[in-house]
Amino acid sequence: MMLRNLLKRNSNSYLGRLASGWSWRWRRRTFCSEPQRDSIQYDVVIVGAGPAGLSAAIRLKQLCRENDTDLSVCVVEKGAELGAHILSGNVFEPRALDELLPNWKQEESPITVPVSSDKFWFLTKNHAFPLPCPFNNRGNYVISLSQLVRWMGVKAEELGVEIYPGFAASEILYDSNDTVVGIRTNDMGISKDGSKKENFQPGIELKGRVTLLAEGCRGSLSENIMDKYNLRAKGHAQHQTYALGIKEVWEIDKEKHKPGAVIHTLGWPLDQKTYGGSFLYHMKDRQICIGLVVALNYQNPFLSPYEEFQKFKHHPAVKPLLEGGTVLQYGARTLNEGGFQSIPYPAFPGGAVIGCSAGFLNVPKIKGTHTAMKSGMLAAEATFSALREGSNMDKYWDDLRNSWIWEELYRARNYRPAFEYGVIPGLAISALERYIIKGRAALTLKHGKPDNEATNVAEFHSPIKYPKPDGVLSFDILTSLHRSNTNHEHDQPAHLRLKDPKKPEVVNLPEYAGPESRYCPARVYEYVPGETGQLKLQINAQNCLHCKVIQKLVGASWFLVCQNLKNMHIQWLENSFTRLWTDLNSLCPQYRPRFCFIF
Repeated sequence: MMLRNLLKRNSNSYLGRLASGWSWRWRRRTFCSEPQRDSIQYDVVIVGAGPAGLSAAIRLKQLCRENDTDLSVCVVEKGAELGAHILSGNVFEPRALDELLPNWKQEESPITVPVSSDKFWFLTKNHAFPLPCPFNNRGNYVISLSQLVRWMGVKAEELGVEIYPGFAASEILYDSNDTVVGIRTNDMGISKDGSKKENFQPGIELKGRVTLLAEGCRGSLSENIMDKYNLRAKGHAQHQTYALGIKEVWEIDKEKHKPGAVIHTLGWPLDQKTYGGSFLYHMKDRQICIGLVVALNYQNPFLSPYEEFQKFKHHPAVKPLLEGGTVLQYGARTLNEGGFQSIPYPAFPGGAVIGCSAGFLNVPKIKGTHTAMKSGMLAAEATFSALREGSNMDKYWDDLRNSWIWEELYRARNYRPAFEYGVIPGLAISALERYIIKGRAALTLKHGKPDNEATNVAEFHSPIKYPKPDGVLSFDILTSLHRSNTNHEHDQPAHLRLKDPKKPEVVNLPEYAGPESRYCPARVYEYVPGETGQLKLQINAQNCLHCKVIQKLVGASWFLVCQNLKNMHIQWLENSFTRLWTDLNSLCPQYRPRFCFIF
């Protein structure tokens, strides 16, 4: 029984369910009310209910059935429901799903639109030149990734996985030996000034014998773990490189809709020194997913990824498709593009980093879901062995290097760094790698500067004058934000804070012309006149899409700390959770301050 189903009911329903269905007994998996903080003990705690986290959970339960044993598995997800933080639109390679759930085609999965055409264009301002398509999407599907995640969640629950949406993991728990023993969820019911409101509830400790981090790109806990245990150095990995993907879902005219059609582009509107490109996928129900990806090592501080995307939609090859259509959704997210060269050692004492938290995106394919799923499956197998044999998680690293993930990323390793020399040289080198050398080059190219060191000072560039949005194809940021369904409570702590409040006015603005006001796709950061008329940085935390692009820093790593996502999209939980505790304590006062129940 999932906790979210309890929280959607009123207190009377809680009591009824307690009386009719819950088994009360003392055992290892318990929910313990203590004076300070409550705790649940599991065998495995997984942070993040995306493709990697759910694949790990499903595979663990499959192994339990195959070996006639049982492990308690918990998945926590910061979104209010599964898929809430995943914007639809994905070209899906089913290789990992074929291994995980071989009968998925017979089980009413949301994977129903096969790729029907696959095109690759090089764009100039007014033309689209077709190029040989390197993506090899035959046998792949155009899907809604959020629908896939929800479907996988159902499969996981059927196997006995406990999934708790609406809980953001805020802290890693360690024992006296510095081994990870679980996570703590964020406190709820805290006002903007940090004081506790009437409905305050402290975060819960979810303790596990193994903790798997599947937070996605730039996950806060994952990054802390990699720093603490120095996992990049241990894996002999280079720094990670990133891109920002901005995406919209449109509903277009039926006559223009071609289910399964896939288009990728390079070139315009980006300059010849900036790596990036666009994608356009025809999904079902007259919907298309359109977006632009911009590498975050761009040099010009005046560049705005959001405005580049708005400009892209006016290209003569794209505009006719969108005319007469309606925007349904808007969103943005960072992608890790480091590939093979940037894979950290993924195991740490007490757990492992999986999926995009570690960085398994195949850049030339522009796909990472299948590799993320496979990494979760491999981590699950290593976890199962570790728990049965009392060993550590190093088996995950060995299995990863012997898997098709490693082979696939190795063959694609020189594609992204080739574009350090510019778009045209990058195309030439990547074509040579793919069609002639076929990934077998003796040389492994290295990435250039870290993203935060690539931005030039403003004096070397001219401001970019972007056209005003027409309200038909292109839109201002506030209009797009409305379509993102972003919802932050007014009276909650800001999750974005300055490390040094003086740096924006002393360094960012005078030297780099305040690039944070342009690279953020939600106008979280803007410069406004202060009391003396001098510009100062204003942080509009309520606009935040949690895309993690703030990690694209200027000069050095000093700018912002993106704290764990406190109270995000979970205000509705607070009153329900309070009612649940009240009812339980009223029903069983003899167990206070310690009572236990099994869902």
